[in-house]
This record gives sequence, structure tokens and C-alpha cells, in this order.
Amino acid sequence: MAPPQGQTTYKKQPGVLSISKDRKSVSWTPAQPPDAAPTLVLSAANITNLQQTPETNPKVMLKIFAQDPGQSEPVAHVFTFTSSKDPRGEANGIKEALANVIQAQKAAQNAAATASAGQSAAMTMANAISGIGRATNIWEDDERLKSDIKLQQSLMQEEPMLQKTFKEAASLKPESMSDAQFRTQFWSSRVHLLRAHALSKSQGKGSFNVLAGIRKDDGGKMSLRQDQIRAIFEQYPVMRIVYDELVPRKIADDKDFWSRFFQSQLLMKLRGLKFDPVRESRDQYIDVDHYLNHPLVTGLRPTATEMHIPKFIDLEGNEENYFGYGNRPETELRPTMLDKAPIIRKLNAISEKLMAAVKPSDVDASAPIGMTEAAYEQLKLRDLEGNPEQQRIILNIRDQSRFFSDGQAGASTAVESNPFRNIDPAKAIKDAHADISTHFSQPGVGVIPIGEFEEDEDEEMDDDSSPKMESGSSVAMKHVLSLIRAHRDQTSAIPEASGLSTELYDRLTLTHATTVEFLRQFWNAFLSGDPSRANELASLVESLNRALERVNAIAEDAEKERQEIIRAKEKELSERPDRSGRRHKFHHGSVKGGRHVVKQLLGPSVKSLDIAVRRYKQAYEDQVKNTGEG
Repeated sequence: MAPPQGQTTYKKQPGVLSISKDRKSVSWTPAQPPDAAPTLVLSAANITNLQQTPETNPKVMLKIFAQDPGQSEPVAHVFTFTSSKDPRGEANGIKEALANVIQAQKAAQNAAATASAGQSAAMTMANAISGIGRATNIWEDDERLKSDIKLQQSLMQEEPMLQKTFKEAASLKPESMSDAQFRTQFWSSRVHLLRAHALSKSQGKGSFNVLAGIRKDDGGKMSLRQDQIRAIFEQYPVMRIVYDELVPRKIADDKDFWSRFFQSQLLMKLRGLKFDPVRESRDQYIDVDHYLNHPLVTGLRPTATEMHIPKFIDLEGNEENYFGYGNRPETELRPTMLDKAPIIRKLNAISEKLMAAVKPSDVDASAPIGMTEAAYEQLKLRDLEGNPEQQRIILNIRDQSRFFSDGQAGASTAVESNPFRNIDPAKAIKDAHADISTHFSQPGVGVIPIGEFEEDEDEEMDDDSSPKMESGSSVAMKHVLSLIRAHRDQTSAIPEASGLSTELYDRLTLTHATTVEFLRQFWNAFLSGDPSRANELASLVESLNRALERVNAIAEDAEKERQEIIRAKEKELSERPDRSGRRHKFHHGSVKGGRHVVKQLLGPSVKSLDIAVRRYKQAYEDQVKNTGEG
């Protein structure tokens, strides 16, 4: 049977719409010139939907939705049948043929999916081990490279000439070629460029020596970010010891500590720079012998006498004794101590720490992919086992009326606590009109006074006057003003909304960053389960306790700052000339900041510190109890 076809117009041009003999595509051929090639070819696999005008409509139209690979949305193609004999029959024949082809393809896909899902787990693991399937990396699959539009756009943004070539070629392409076909043809000869770009984007920037990367800006100021503080503590463990012992016991805040550190001899020694201890400036807290000669700074271990190791088995000591004279014995035969060449040791130590955090890439090429042979054999034996029975906990509720009674009681309590339940609506509207006429005598004239200072009447007048109930308009006005204040606090910057000074807020930010870093190190050590890190864990717990002391110190300084502002406002109010004969009252609640704000901003950090310390104490008590029983 011949495939169906019909006379149609496409984009106001006459032509013939027909289905191929293998029923896998539909094509449209223009009527002029004769024997012309099809200008539009749609694969049946890419057709997503078919729409046709109703039977009652005299105009017969067929809309075919097709989505080529790489397109985000399907494209609609509208064909109008213009046959003088039976246009409705031709349209129905093409639509039914396309619908049958689409259904057959969907059935084949479902059968293939069912077959792949029904295969045994052993076959699936075997396919994964043998490497069968789609490549995990995009640069290993040419088809994925040619269909990744985001990768292509990223490459063209970095290569302006390539983008210009792409636009010129797109403007000169024939109308019969779709955008997806043109894109595939254009990038098929430039797959190597896409692969190189994908490889460059997949490579991440590794860690580097953080002290060498910190520089002053044009104004001579130096700012530290949270990631830089974390990198300093990771690469130089001695800095955590110095920070815990000095802040806030000897050095007031974090900002002062870091400014002292970047001008100290300890910084020069950590960077491996040569300096004269006599001529260089020496910080009274940081540049002490305890820190400058710390084993984490010098790189020297305790002597064999201190470690109680006999010399004949002290292999590390023998190696240190042989190689411990720097780089001079071979050339000048003059022994030189390690302090004369510190930068070599510092660079080697930093390189070892940076490389220890790098994921190894030199894995064994013959090793199995995904899992070991032992794991594969163990899973293969359990291939035919059924699913384990779920252990469900059944919840039985005996008396459900309690929940409904509680809900009714809560509803009645909410009604009783409503402040507007006793207000007469007519009287409230009358009071609102009176307030509006008092404050706004003319339309658009008048203001609502909102300030920090309020004027009260004399005490004698207060004693004589009887308490008055608030009207509905005053309650509504207070509610509106509270909403305005809340919106102002939520939209303004944190230092402005909190009421803290810039210097105090910087201290709070640095303290939060160091606290988060100590918490991260604590949980890494605590959850590792390594018994050898018990001493490190104890020192980290001490660091957490000192972090809590730093938070309390900032809270006290914030409260002192708030009290000073309050005293200044009261002094200003007392010196203010009293023309009206009334006394002025200052509300302390109008001054923000203080201890409460610091506790609110650092509340999650303080709670995390408390949880970490309690978990450590509980684990320590359990360990001591088990040791005593054993």
C-alpha cells in the first residue's frame, strides 16, 4: 500500500506533504520547481504531538509538533490541505499513519525499558564493571558534546571569532535545515574544541599558600575573608594554639589579633623569611619564645633524650643527624644549622600539607570499576533474594476526642485573647474620623510624629487624670507603626538594623568565622572515630570553650557601647531647653544594640558550641565508664 500524501501549503507556499516508505519520517516538497528536493523533513521519533482542525471546520489544517535533540521546546509546523477532491480524507490518512508510527515506537521503547529493568542485578553489575554504557564524563562522549548548548555558548563567549563564524553560518543556512541540524553539523568538525573547553571547565583551582596570597589594597588596608582564616588554621596549626591562648585573654578582639599577627616576627618565620630578631619589631604577646620555637614552627621534633628512645633504634634521629645540616656540607664541608635555610623547609612543609588534601589520580588501571571483585561476588550470590520485610511501628490512638477538645479549647482561648472583641464597630469608626480630622484638618496636610523623645504631662496632672482606654484607631495606628519598624529592620543592612558599630560588627564577623572553623575541625575529629586523635579532640574542646568566652566578651562590649549611647541621649535631653513647661521622657528601648543583639546574631553558633561540648562530655563519660567496667 502506497504511503499517504496530500496537497498542502506551508508558509504560504504550495507543496506536497507525504510520509516515507519506511514510515519513519514525514517530508514536505514544494511544487515549484518540478522535481525539487524536500525542504522539510521531520523524523517520526522527534514528533511529540499532532493537532487537527475539527470536522465542522471547512478549513482543514494539521499541526505537527517536533522537538529535535538539543532543543528546549518543540517547534510547531502548520500545514493547510488545499486538495479540491477530499482534503479532509488526506489529512485524516496522514494523521492516522503518523499516530500509528508514534505508538509503535513508544511500545518498542517501553519493551526495551522493561527488558533492561528485568535483567538480573548481576548482569547490571557486570555491565558496570566492563564499562558498558554511557560515558560518565562529558568529554568522553562526542554526541553529548555536540548536543550540549550551554557548553557551546560558553566556548563562543571565550572565542569571539568562533561566535562570529557561528552567527554568519546561521544567517546563511537554508530554510529547510532546522536549527538543531545546523548546530550538529557546525560542531561536528569542532568537537576537539568542545572537548578541550569541557576539560578546562572541569578542572578546579587547588589550594595554595594562603599567607603568600594575602596582600594590602591600594589604601594600605588588609581584609581577611572567612575562607582565608580557615586556610590559615588548616595550613598552620600553630595559629590555632596562638589564637586560643591570646584572644580574648590578652588581646581584646579578633581584629587587633590579626593586625598584630601580620606585623609580627611569627609571620616572617612561618613564611620562611630571613630577618634580624633584634632589628625587627617584636610583638609583646605573639613574638614570644614559646611560639617562635614551637615544634610546629621550627619543624624539629623532641630530642631522643626527651622521647626516651635509645639511639641504636632511633632511625629518624639518625636520618636527622645526617641530613640536618642544610645544603652546605657537600660543597664547603662547613656544617650549617637548619635555621640558616628556613625557606626550603617551609616550602616543603606547605607542599606536603597541600598535596595531602589532593585526591590521588594515579590509581591502578587494572582495578575493577565501581566495586571490588569480593563485593561483586558477594552481591552475585544474593541476586535472587527477595526484598527484606519492612519493620513498621503501628501507632494506636485510644481516645481521639482529646485532640478535638484541645483544639476547641485553643480556639476559645484565642477568641478570648483577641484585643478587638469588645470594641464597638460604630464607635471605632467615629473615633477614627475624629482622629483623622484632628491630625489632618485639610486633605493632604499633616504628619504623624514619630521620634525618639515623647513629652508627658507633669506628675500632678498624671495623678489627677484617670486612666483612659485606648480607642480602636490608636490600636490600629500602633499596629501600623510596628509593621513599618519591622519592615525597616528587615530591609536595612545588618549593622544598621542591629545598632552595633562598624568596629564591633567586624569583631563579631571574625569571631563567627573562627568559631565555625573550630566547629568544623571538632566534628571532623569527633566523627572520625580515630583513637589517635583523642589529644587533638581535647584541645579542640578547649578551643570551643574559649570561643564561647570571646562571644561573651563581645556581648559585654556591645552592652557597654549601648549604655554609653543611652547616657549621651539622656544628657542631651537634660540640656535641652524646656519651653513648653513639660518634662521630657527618654525611652531606652529606642536605642538598639547591646548584649541582646549579639546573643541573637550569634545564637546558632552558641547553640552549636553547647551541643558539641555536651556530645564530647557524654562520649568521654561513656568511655571512662566502659574502661572502668573492663
